Amino acid sequence: PLYSETRAMAIVANGEIYNFPVLRGDLTGRHTFTTTSDNEAILHLFEERGVDTPAALAGMFAFAICDDDHLFLARDPIGIKPLYYGRGVDSAGMPVMAFASEMKPLADWVDELQEFPAGNYFDSRVGFVPYYRVPTAPPVDRTVEDHVALVRRGLEDAVASHMMSDVPVGAFLSGGLDSSVIAAIARKHVDELHTFSVGLAGSRDIEAARRVAAHIGSIHHEYLMTPAEVVEKLPEIIHALESFDLDLVRSAIPTYFCSRLAAEHVKVILTGEGADELFAGYAYHGKSTDAATLHQELCRSVSTLHNINLQRVDRLTMLHSIEGRVPFLDTGFIALALTVPTELKLRLMPDGRRVEKWVLRMACEDLLPADIVWRTKEQFDEGSGTLDLLARALGPLLGEIDLDAYRAATNEAVRSVEEALYHRILCDGYLRPDMILRNVARWTEDRQL
Repeated sequence: PLYSETRAMAIVANGEIYNFPVLRGDLTGRHTFTTTSDNEAILHLFEERGVDTPAALAGMFAFAICDDDHLFLARDPIGIKPLYYGRGVDSAGMPVMAFASEMKPLADWVDELQEFPAGNYFDSRVGFVPYYRVPTAPPVDRTVEDHVALVRRGLEDAVASHMMSDVPVGAFLSGGLDSSVIAAIARKHVDELHTFSVGLAGSRDIEAARRVAAHIGSIHHEYLMTPAEVVEKLPEIIHALESFDLDLVRSAIPTYFCSRLAAEHVKVILTGEGADELFAGYAYHGKSTDAATLHQELCRSVSTLHNINLQRVDRLTMLHSIEGRVPFLDTGFIALALTVPTELKLRLMPDGRRVEKWVLRMACEDLLPADIVWRTKEQFDEGSGTLDLLARALGPLLGEIDLDAYRAATNEAVRSVEEALYHRILCDGYLRPDMILRNVARWTEDRQL
């Protein structure tokens, strides 16, 4: 922990504060800094602003501050950094509240385990208090040109703020629109940018990523997965992920190998998470026939990223001791993106097609080759070849599971034999897996709009 000048308060924290230099500059005249850590700025800010501190921070964070009789916990607005809490009793039989950045340390001894809500703080004197909610106001009426220009400017600013680091920064690069845009903008801020891709030999993502890397002039690295290695690493991946959700595990596999590759070269990695939720990038969005309903669905989906894709990125990057950053989920950019009408996100073209993320494509059209800008979206596990690999690798293991019998024995609504395998692997790691299972979120594109 870090302590205040009088040692009356202490902080433990996880994350990155992007407005740390501004905060430190303002606080320096009134406080003594003994480290260069942004966590110390949070502590001194709390001494002055108290419960208003989380709202003043731009970044991703989970932190706890305590003094003799007071505990204060907070999590960043979108839940980019994880935080869990549990209640139990100590060796003397006294009730305790414990917290951690993963469920593992708590699962086998607490009586109650829950995810700390994103955009909230907890004050031991008053309980949980929300300080941020994803904006839900209707879109703003502007010209198409203004919307396109604002999206570009906002994303440029978000990426620039996320480049702040005293260690090398790289970027995941799948060859899809989202990661390619982030990498292209990031490349403008550094002399050398390392980019990273994984997949099977000849997979669409591998080929597209090579084209993007050559176009932006990055130092590109790629890793080709094998079926045997995926089977070998699957328990480690699921244990780190803390989920058995079918889609989440599938996408966690390439994230694991890409993170391992990146860790050989950088300590900070930029990712493209959040663009699909902000700009209507999923297939089910195309089913929408009502603009207002689609807008509200986008707002909802941004607010639920914390225990699906953001959980995947955090767990698999931190497993390899690198820090994943998500510029699309800068709160300023979220607010801007949600002012764009849905008809500019899911654009009806003259030939009758509906193009997802149209305004984002237009905003960044000059940054990338045209075939990348207008490439049809694929799930990470599809473009990387993970689905084909899993079909070959898991066949013998899946044949051992009777799905109906497994559902009956576990009382869990697993969706397939493959998901039952992931469920079994997750449960095998705990004495009391029910504590983990209660917090597993389920993701599906099979939604009604």
